[in-house]
Amino acid sequence: MHKLALALTLVASPALATGLQIDIAGEANGTITIDLFEDVAPNHVAQITTLAEQGAYDGISFHRVIDGFMAQTGDVQYGKEGEDARMAGMGGSDLPDIAAEFSDIPFARGVIGMARSQNPDSANSQFFIMFAPGDFLNGQYTVVGEVTEGMDLVDAIKRGTGANGAVIGAPDRMTAVRVTD
Repeated sequence: MHKLALALTLVASPALATGLQIDIAGEANGTITIDLFEDVAPNHVAQITTLAEQGAYDGISFHRVIDGFMAQTGDVQYGKEGEDARMAGMGGSDLPDIAAEFSDIPFARGVIGMARSQNPDSANSQFFIMFAPGDFLNGQYTVVGEVTEGMDLVDAIKRGTGANGAVIGAPDRMTAVRVTD
């Protein structure tokens, strides 16, 4: 009977929250902490954590950074140092694209969203962090989490001065991305 009560208690307990710790280097230097919303976007969170556990995000650039809007990263195909920077933002991973998991969570400052093409079901590996609210994104992009520590570091990421926020010269990079519980 005691084992049954223990098992029921464990089942009734909330699941451990999944998150990320991202070390950033460049104009911004330090670690940000992200809470991932596995209850809101389970397939997106599973893809992000799989890529992080594989080390796919380590060394990836913040290739598109628009002041007052967002910082985009996660192109594991073209975002590594030594790749053609003009291609950054056009790639993904070897994993399949993910169907949209839209929610009612607004794109507020610090929210993490999944980047995609015009097709809502084309998210793969790239994501962005909001510098400011972007209500026009609500219901159009999948929300996957939020920054819980280090927003000052996000604010310090090198801004893009090229077309559509492209970062010119050496971009800031995610040097290490770790999954946390």
